Amino acid sequence: MGRVTERRRTLRIRDGAVTSRPDTLVAEEPMEIRLNGKPLAITMRTPGDDFALAAGFLVSEGVLGSADDIRSIVYCGGTTDDGRNSYNVVDVQLAPGVELPDITLERNVYTTSSCGLCGKASLDAVRTTTRFPLTDTPPVRVEPALLSALPDRLRAAQRVFDRTGGLHAAALFSEEGDLLDVREDVGRHNTVDKLVGRALQQGLLPLSRVILLVSGRASFELAQKAVMAGIPVLAAVSAPSSLAVDLAAETGLTLVGFLRGPSMNVYAGDDRIALHSEV
Repeated sequence: MGRVTERRRTLRIRDGAVTSRPDTLVAEEPMEIRLNGKPLAITMRTPGDDFALAAGFLVSEGVLGSADDIRSIVYCGGTTDDGRNSYNVVDVQLAPGVELPDITLERNVYTTSSCGLCGKASLDAVRTTTRFPLTDTPPVRVEPALLSALPDRLRAAQRVFDRTGGLHAAALFSEEGDLLDVREDVGRHNTVDKLVGRALQQGLLPLSRVILLVSGRASFELAQKAVMAGIPVLAAVSAPSSLAVDLAAETGLTLVGFLRGPSMNVYAGDDRIALHSEV
């Protein structure tokens, strides 16, 4: 799938001079995720890594725990008016014996920040439904200087952002700071789902010894996705939400925000931060 960017005519005004030229924009299209043929969710995404996106979403929903849980992932055909495949509908078929969750007209509310569920119930739900409790042994230990270097490494790997300026990004780094994988998408939650889905397909879950870096803020939904994939450290260049901090404290997730140069705030799980002086 190559529809990552599209061209549109734009009127440019620079210091009073007016010109007309095409501009490169990030593509945004809806994708419907079906589970065993039944509609489950619709997400707005940048096309690409669609199967990984669907798999990662199902990890965050507590449906999948390994690649063996999947029998197949396919595009559904004939979804346009003229019968052509739009490549915007993905069906995930579960392997025999994998329990099918109760699918209603609403998303599975126990792991989504958009469902209206909040507070203690949300925190308990994620803690009790994750297949990968955060029990990294020995504990991951990360130097602040290493964390400080990661945003520049992420930015250098954002190929589509350089052309459009309109994408979120997320990356997985080893505890030594090596870039393991990076994904871009118009939706910040999709970037993490794509990373987690690719890891599931490669048999790498749980991601118990990696650092997840996101290019924006750390919402409850992103913290939830990290916990559901067994990721011990989540870092964001912007602010976390209060519920994300509560979830991190409840589950043992190390949550770092405002990661900019040598400065950062550690909101939870500071035992994984290798400090050389007493705080």
